[in-house]
Amino acid sequence: MTTEIKVPVLPESVADASVATWHVAVGDKVSRDQNLVDIETDKVVLEVVAPDDGVVTEILEEEGATVLGEQLIAKIEAGDAAPAPKADSAPAESSEAPAGETKTVQIKVPVLPESVADATIATWHVQEGQAVSRDENLVDVETDKVVLEVVSPEDGVISKVIAPEGETVLGEQLIAEITVGASAAAAPAEAAPESSDSSDEVLSPSVRRLISEKGLDASKITGTGKNGRVTKEDVENFVKAQASAPKAAPAASATPSAQVLGERTQKRVPMTRLRKTIANRLLEAKNSTAMLTTFNEINMKPIMDLRKQYKDVFEERHGARLGFMSFYVKAVVEALKRFPAVNASIDGDDIVYHNYFDVSIAVSTPRGLVTPVLRDCDKMSFAEIENGIRELAIKGRDGKLTVEEMQGGNFTVTNGGVFGSLLSTPIINLPQTAILGMHKIQDRPMAVDGKVEILPMMYLALSYDHRLIDGKESVGFLVTIKELLEDPTRLLLDV
Repeated sequence: MTTEIKVPVLPESVADASVATWHVAVGDKVSRDQNLVDIETDKVVLEVVAPDDGVVTEILEEEGATVLGEQLIAKIEAGDAAPAPKADSAPAESSEAPAGETKTVQIKVPVLPESVADATIATWHVQEGQAVSRDENLVDVETDKVVLEVVSPEDGVISKVIAPEGETVLGEQLIAEITVGASAAAAPAEAAPESSDSSDEVLSPSVRRLISEKGLDASKITGTGKNGRVTKEDVENFVKAQASAPKAAPAASATPSAQVLGERTQKRVPMTRLRKTIANRLLEAKNSTAMLTTFNEINMKPIMDLRKQYKDVFEERHGARLGFMSFYVKAVVEALKRFPAVNASIDGDDIVYHNYFDVSIAVSTPRGLVTPVLRDCDKMSFAEIENGIRELAIKGRDGKLTVEEMQGGNFTVTNGGVFGSLLSTPIINLPQTAILGMHKIQDRPMAVDGKVEILPMMYLALSYDHRLIDGKESVGFLVTIKELLEDPTRLLLDV
């Protein structure tokens, strides 16, 4: 008897969920009440257990796939052994003998949530003819929220890549095929004749995209990879060789567009989904809020002296470097306590006051600017804040931030000073009502007690929604942060 394993019923406020971790694989024996898979929503992680003893015969949704409530994700067969593969699961088979048996497994895009219409093939980590193992990451599929990893369900060989990098795909769309039971040497025979028609067919999608971006001729690049394939390193070396070689006269067969441009070149690449989302949210913030920015400046010498005095002891004691961000976050939390309107948001005709302090930290990643959330900052020590920010930054760099870590937040802190920005007007991170911009610390002559002193100064910029926050509150909020940072002992004495 076959038992269907489905996603639990999701609450009304949760549109979809993600398959977080499979604790079993196809062919594994399972017992009743054994945890099979963790299903992650934006609120909780649900454990799906086996209703009866049996064997896992099929896993329909891999880790990272987006699923809906009551969606079928696996099948269990009662008994001690998995049933033999059905005939219709391998239509290309000509023999029933297990020895040398091969079958084709389809690789599809995970089910996309209702709020996501389509996705984009971001990066293929494999190419046609390459041997892959079970659970190996094959391709990254990018939505406007997260990047989903599609893994191999079984050992085999990539027989066909249907959707190349950059192509827009829909949920459950076929994007590749794997031949199970074949070896890399026994890759589909049709690949060879196709390669004689076009050198593009033997290039991996990532290499094809790189060649397209650089405007190169693939036939002129010598491949050093397996079977003479061109790798990314080959393309990069070819570009370096061209750059170091003396400029040659334009070939007579150059296209008209190349003749017009001469040595000037240009390239056109599509926006990533994250970049599109960032653009839409920034534009929405500009058009839907009464945004105003107020400025101030602070003397950073007290914090710099304190940091210089205790940074080595701090790192030895807590295993974290003492940076400036922990001071900024601590000062922001104290200012939010004194000015609740800045810690609020607008929901229709209502004002929502938050009695907790979740601070979004702007993090620059290779995919764009993101704002993961550091939660309950009022309960965190300086060391916990430093470690939390460092962890979020590493996850952002590696593309490992979860949807849960990206959602929420009552106030945003962005530090453009790390890139050398002297002054800017940050844009509010909706649905929040304010954002604090920190900038470059620069020595400037300042008047102190009738004398001119050279002090390390930094500009602060507070952008806020004037619909909710009045000028008095915004200026008071910024002055509070200035006072706390110029006299860090106030953070300890709560004065």
